This record gives sequence, structure tokens and C-alpha cells, in this order.
Amino acid sequence: MDTQKPIVMTTKQVVPEGKKSFRISKEGRFIFLCLLPAILFVSVFTYYPLVRGIIMSFQNYTLFDLMNIQFIGLDNFVNVLTSPDFPRVAMNSFYWVFFSLVFQLLFGFMLALLMRKKFRGRGIYQAFVFFPWAMSGFLIGLIWRWMFNAQFGVINDLLLKTGLIDAPISFLADGTWAMAAVIIANIWYGVAFFAIMILAALQSIPEELYEAAAMDGAGRIQQFWRVTLPYIMPTMLVTILLRVIWILNFPDIIYAMTNGAPAGSTHIFATYMIDKVIFGQDYGQASAVGVIIVLILMLFTIFYVKATKVEKGGDF
Repeated sequence: MDTQKPIVMTTKQVVPEGKKSFRISKEGRFIFLCLLPAILFVSVFTYYPLVRGIIMSFQNYTLFDLMNIQFIGLDNFVNVLTSPDFPRVAMNSFYWVFFSLVFQLLFGFMLALLMRKKFRGRGIYQAFVFFPWAMSGFLIGLIWRWMFNAQFGVINDLLLKTGLIDAPISFLADGTWAMAAVIIANIWYGVAFFAIMILAALQSIPEELYEAAAMDGAGRIQQFWRVTLPYIMPTMLVTILLRVIWILNFPDIIYAMTNGAPAGSTHIFATYMIDKVIFGQDYGQASAVGVIIVLILMLFTIFYVKATKVEKGGDF
């Protein structure tokens, strides 16, 4: 006897393209609610000031005439870029970043090589090297301001005792010396970061690579160039780009030591923007300087993101 199974007809609603329903699961809603405070915090304290600053950069926004704020186009940018102070500020910013970066990398690399070796008291030595990085930049600036003081600073005292100078030098009262002084303070502050990052990269190198290189007849110098440097280069590239972003947008030390003095000779972009706000009361031009800083930082951020991909094994 033939038995036939009942045929069950099912209908499935076809949702047209572009009209697919979007549903968030309970877990997704819970995650969103957990992230909502952080999203609001970032929006209020990061994105809103950024957008507001961009808008103000196109307005004649000054505290002296708040009732007559108008859209003036690119006038603030033109005034900033054609200001007689701008070339000096741009060069100071370049010197500030370049020399700080070069010597921080050099000294940080040397300290990392020393800390990699095992010796008695290495922990104390590492704590001493890393200590400046735990301090605030403003406090570092105050310390070095006293050290460079013309009357009772330790720098002048050492130079006088060693016979290198005959009379105290007013380092912070001379434009050239003052710029050199703030760069020296920033170098001392940032060496620890390079030392930490490079030391971590050095400790991640497998010892088998050095053993294989030694078996091939490579000496210490050849091992450094063929094993050490290629292995830590991606980390160094990321660290360099990250420090460029930080140093360019780091006014603390300069603000504590000189506040841009004498006569604005130590201003970088960040302190120049602060000066426009506090002393010039010109929020429009200060915002224009801020937008210029953001554009420069975005350029280095793009390189930083690409460099992190290289470190993870991607293409630059």
C-alpha cells in the first residue's frame, strides 16, 4: 500500500532589497547602553570642542566684540599665515620636534641597550631612567627653569666651577639660549619613553636569532645590523611617529619655563595658540592656529596608522 506524505506548503516573505529589517539583539542593546556614557563623554569633551573650534576659525570671534561675531571666511588663516611671528613660530616648532626627537631616540636607544644587560642594581637603574616619564611636563619645566636660573641655577654653577664660563649666563633671557634650554628639558623628559619602547622590542628578540648569527660567523656589530636593528625597526618607526604627534602638541615645558619669552622667541604652534587666547583675546585666530595644528597632526597620524600596520605585518 502506497503511503504518501502530506505536502506542507510554506510561505516565506521576501523582503525587497533596501527594505531589510534591522534589529538589534538584547546583547547588542546592552553593549550600546554600556558604551553610551563613554560616547557622550568623548562627544562632549572631544568632538564638540573640535567642531566648535573649526567654526570659530572662520569667525571674527574676539572677547572685545562678542555682539558682532560674523563669518569672515579665511581671514583668520590669512592673518595668521602672514603674521611676522608665524615664520619664527614655524621654525621653532620644527626645531622643537626635530632636535627633541633625534636626541630622545639616540639616548633612549643607548639606555635601552644598557638596561637589556643583566647587572647588579639593574632594577634601581631602570627606575631612575623611567622616573622622569612619571612626572608631569609642567613640573619638569619648573624644575629646569630653576636649574637654568642665572643667579642660583645649578647649570651656571657647574659651568662656573669648571671654568667654562667667567660670568653667569641668563639662559632664559636670550632667545637662542632659551630655545635650546627648553629643548634640553624636553629631551630629558622624553628619553624614558624611547628607552621603555625600545627595551620592550629588544627583549622580544628570540635568542635563537643571535645564536644562528654567531654560528654564521657574525660578530657583535654584524649581529646588531643584521638581527637587532631590522627586528626593532617597526617598533622604532611607530614610536617616532607617536612622539612627533605628542611633541608637536606639547606646550607644558615651554609654558612653565619661558611662556614663549623672551619676546615670543620660544613660541611653538601650541604656545602661540594659547598666547592668542590669553593675551590677544582673539579666539578666531587662536582657533585658526588650532586647525593648522590639527591638520599637521592628521598628516602624522595617517603615517602612524600605516606604520602600525607595518608592525603587524601589513604593507605600508
